[in-house]
Amino acid sequence: MSKRDFYEVLGVSRDVSEREIKKAYKRLAMKFHPDRNPGDKAAEASFKEVKEAYEILTDSDKKAAYDQFGHAGVDPNRGGGHGGQGDFGDIFGDVFGDIFGGGRRGGGQRQAARGSDLRYNLELSLEEAVRGLTKELRIPTLAACDLCDGSGAKAGTKATTCGTCNGQGQVQMRQGFFAVQQACPTCQGRGKIIKDPCSKCHGEGRVEKSKTLSVKIPAGVDTGDRIRLTGEGEAGEFGAPPGDLYVQVSVREHNIFTRDANNLYCEVPISFSKAALGGEIEVPTLDGKVSLKIPTETQTGRMFRLRGKGVKSVRSHAVGDLLCKVVMETPVNLNDKQKELLREFEATLTGESKKHSPKAEGFFDGVKKFFQDLNS
Repeated sequence: MSKRDFYEVLGVSRDVSEREIKKAYKRLAMKFHPDRNPGDKAAEASFKEVKEAYEILTDSDKKAAYDQFGHAGVDPNRGGGHGGQGDFGDIFGDVFGDIFGGGRRGGGQRQAARGSDLRYNLELSLEEAVRGLTKELRIPTLAACDLCDGSGAKAGTKATTCGTCNGQGQVQMRQGFFAVQQACPTCQGRGKIIKDPCSKCHGEGRVEKSKTLSVKIPAGVDTGDRIRLTGEGEAGEFGAPPGDLYVQVSVREHNIFTRDANNLYCEVPISFSKAALGGEIEVPTLDGKVSLKIPTETQTGRMFRLRGKGVKSVRSHAVGDLLCKVVMETPVNLNDKQKELLREFEATLTGESKKHSPKAEGFFDGVKKFFQDLNS
């Protein structure tokens, strides 16, 4: 009898993905598996057919040969393909391993688990982040028991291999035609039995402990930066390596400066007379005050750059700038004399708005033209 087309066997099209092939195989394998159909020769034959189609179409080389030459390209008598029933467990382990813990696995005892990583949230002021410093951090963690050196067993004794799981930490339970793995109930998944536990850690190999670390924070760190301290996390199980400690940096808002990468920004208020006549003002930096020259007729919002007064990058060591935005401040709480002087000053500008207020004149000319175009 001639073989059916493998795509037809699985009920899929030729351009289907491998994921869809696996999905189709899983459905048909459940339907025809001999454990579900005891004594049914037709179901057993269908299972073999489905299994062979799956093996060919999920092997890229065999699939290419089959697509080009058909069954002749994967004929086992010509060096290709895998006919026959084979081991049901192997093929199920490949398809269902992610759900049921895999099929048959190699021997070897379970390895003790590495310790968990820890995270410490560290809040810094802008000055601390820019200059760098050394911080003393108190970290609550699980440390290796000093009485048993992390073994969990009383001094002079050792843990023994669990006889139920042979040190693998898992046992296999059969449910219908599935083989399901679960933690060994005798050793709770550890793979070892401690008959005489340590009196301090009660067989856990680890104890709760706080430790103080001196951590160097490099200059230039910013919110979101993370410092890794290798081996400073929780101790591993029964002498396994410890995890790592990650120090997560966040920088508090500053009352004067805002930071963008390596540049700092601030707003500097100036008086009307200083903006009009020019002069020098003092502006703050993280290293103290510096003088800034204000040209005559400076408009509010103008930005001045002080090079090298920003932040030194933690990565490239390039230094950013300080950008100062001047904001003209309207005087308040004026007395009668001051108000009168301002009125006299305003009167001197009558008829000369283009000369003294070019931005305002341009704005109102634009508004006038807008309404003229709107009404035309």
